[in-house]
Amino acid sequence: MRIIRAADCRRMPWKNGGGETVEIAISPEGAGIDDFDWRLSMARVETDGPFSLFAGVDRALAVLEGEGILLNVEGHNPFELTRSTAPSSFPADVPTSAALIAGPITDLNMMTRRGKAAHSVTRMTVDTAYKLPSKAQELLLFCQSGTVRVGADAALLLEPHDTLHACDFPEVLHLRADGPADLFLIEIMAAA
Repeated sequence: MRIIRAADCRRMPWKNGGGETVEIAISPEGAGIDDFDWRLSMARVETDGPFSLFAGVDRALAVLEGEGILLNVEGHNPFELTRSTAPSSFPADVPTSAALIAGPITDLNMMTRRGKAAHSVTRMTVDTAYKLPSKAQELLLFCQSGTVRVGADAALLLEPHDTLHACDFPEVLHLRADGPADLFLIEIMAAA
């Protein structure tokens, strides 16, 4: 298990040049935006517009800050994504555009390449000791707000926008928060 500190994340332009993303983690390490197996990032969206297309990739999106966006994914009815809705999954290789509901947002974006990996993203709040079961091959735990300690000995501390990356971990991950901590659990599995 390792902690990826918010200050250590790489900033880079969006694939379509429309903004900037903060790359939190990517696999394999050192991969680019066209050859990753999976990638977790965060972005500030300040204007309406199209999403970058990623061939053969599935994505999940969650709103971290701001009022939200109206997503229009080709082949689906438009839908709102806000801080209170569950993360939304959709293919990253179909035309998608977003309209801001009331000003800029910051989002969390998880992508996996079909045939290589699959993922699930769950929003959760922890405010005491919590045992987190998981059978995933890899796990990312993104701390949106608050602080949380990880491990049976509570030795690892996650602060806002830090991420835990766990590859070899027990089936139950011990978490402890002294007050509300908003987290996103990203579970990564081999493609079926």
